[in-house]
Amino acid sequence: MAVELKDLPVIGVVGSGEPDARLEELAEKVGMWIAHRGAVLVNGGLDGVMRASARGCKRHGGITIGFLPGTSRRDANPYIDIAIPTGMGEMRNILIVRASRGLIAVGGGYGTLSEIAIALKIGKPVVGLNTWDIPGIIKAKDPEDAVDVILKNIRDA
Repeated sequence: MAVELKDLPVIGVVGSGEPDARLEELAEKVGMWIAHRGAVLVNGGLDGVMRASARGCKRHGGITIGFLPGTSRRDANPYIDIAIPTGMGEMRNILIVRASRGLIAVGGGYGTLSEIAIALKIGKPVVGLNTWDIPGIIKAKDPEDAVDVILKNIRDA
């Protein structure tokens, strides 16, 4: 029996739009492990952690979805398979969280914090790598651990 796309776990990856090299490397490895574990990656579809995680996922045969803040699919980074222009600006963060079974946060500023807060408020697990230190975030030791922990938590939910 073949696995259908609708049956694959969807993992949100959130983080800085302007990360340093270390965060970008972590994000790319998170994307790689998402692909290796047979999950789908969803993010905001633009630059920084979003681009790096999508790049890692695509380079390893994964599927990527981007909820874009603007109204043009052309704004998506080249590693996004399914670009969904929302015209909603930062409000699209809610769509990213709702579409995900859980989140992995890599670094990040206030936009990332909003995604983390929404996820925690509605009871979705959040795993963090070098991100906000707030109650409810499960800390991961590295990208592979982050993906394994989020998968365990969404399967146990």
